[in-house]
Amino acid sequence: MAFKPGVLTSKDKVDQILKSIRSLTKTEVLVGVPDVNAGRDPEPGEEDQPLSNAEIGYLMETGVPEKNIPARPFLVPGVREAVEPIGKQMEAGARKSLSGDTQAIDTTMNKVGLIAQNAVRMKITDGPFQSLSERTLAKRKAKGRTGEKPLLDTGQLRASITYVIRPKGK
Repeated sequence: MAFKPGVLTSKDKVDQILKSIRSLTKTEVLVGVPDVNAGRDPEPGEEDQPLSNAEIGYLMETGVPEKNIPARPFLVPGVREAVEPIGKQMEAGARKSLSGDTQAIDTTMNKVGLIAQNAVRMKITDGPFQSLSERTLAKRKAKGRTGEKPLLDTGQLRASITYVIRPKGK
């Protein structure tokens, strides 16, 4: 193919790129149990309203010493374990955004949210956590359950872990 002299046109994408960068700096991804996922299905035979997944998550993350419930942190350690892949994803998204990809920010934030969500869920599954007490194991067995992993009884807490993307400060 031979080069033909002519007029070279280019499109100025500076405004579009600056808008993408501003969007990136004004957006955050939060991982945990949003209000819409906080409810729990009651156990058969339960009369009282069960604690929400958000309440259970907080109690497990921090512990309740006065009730002999040790801290079994999963949220903060799970996100910390995902810092490297999150950083790589953010870098790749920034590069795409700088090249003019208008969807790069949304795509990147969703990928980051999924990475963090899955890291927290994996932490719940894999631990390590302090073992359950004999009393807790007996309660589980009385309900017909045989699992002995902390944080994994019905699976409702793990399933409730998700992410939201929102403007910073809201």
